[in-house]
Amino acid sequence: MTDIAAVVLAAGKGKRMKSDLAKVLHTLFGRPMIEYLIDTLISLNIKKIVIVIGHQAELVTATLGKYQGKIEFALQAEQLGTGHAVLVTEEALSGFSGDILVTAGDVPFLTGETIAKLLAVHRREKASATVLSSIPPDPAGYGRVIRFPGTDLVDRIVEHKDADEDQRKIGEINSGTFCFDSQCLFAALRRIRADNSQNEYYLTDVMEILRGQGHKAAVCLADDPDEVLGVNSSEQLTELEARFGQKAGFRAPIGRQERIKK
Repeated sequence: MTDIAAVVLAAGKGKRMKSDLAKVLHTLFGRPMIEYLIDTLISLNIKKIVIVIGHQAELVTATLGKYQGKIEFALQAEQLGTGHAVLVTEEALSGFSGDILVTAGDVPFLTGETIAKLLAVHRREKASATVLSSIPPDPAGYGRVIRFPGTDLVDRIVEHKDADEDQRKIGEINSGTFCFDSQCLFAALRRIRADNSQNEYYLTDVMEILRGQGHKAAVCLADDPDEVLGVNSSEQLTELEARFGQKAGFRAPIGRQERIKK
């Protein structure tokens, strides 16, 4: 995938993690969760991987030192939202003209197969932006994907806190992973406004901005909703470890984590 770059959002503290440690450095099976995603991106031969750092930036860069030469960093000095986080990568990606994958460092089990599927839908639909979606058992708290009926095209994405009663009944949610045409992305990011309940610059607003300019915005539904689960709390981290432990043959004894030897 030499015609694609990746942006990994890893600047947040994670207010509900009950720790000052940068969220992406919390461990799953003894490894910082972000490492699983980085390994996947490297395996795909992605041309450039940019990690957006902020909270505990020096610790994050030091922890990921073993990837020197394979990744680079962009600093988000103030955490002003996901749209702002991607915007700070503009200099690092200057001159790049392919597609840009944007994902979060707290989604450790996103697979290469799903990334390839997302890119295939993005290119099949000739979209300027494509969101990876899922249909979890409980969509509460997630942004809802508003499709044009009967298509893989998106009208807009509405964050849960900004959604009305009917929109909250929609089961398809934004996973937080996107593919963008680099030629459109940064101009659209500069048009985002923070006029929402969080007073943040939402990356999801890019979809509606691009559609308003006559570009296509598409959606790709993940086959396994578990795969795109992120971590927003210490409880979710424990749940994710248990869920994937059952799938992959891992267990996490009290005080340590290890692979089951068969």
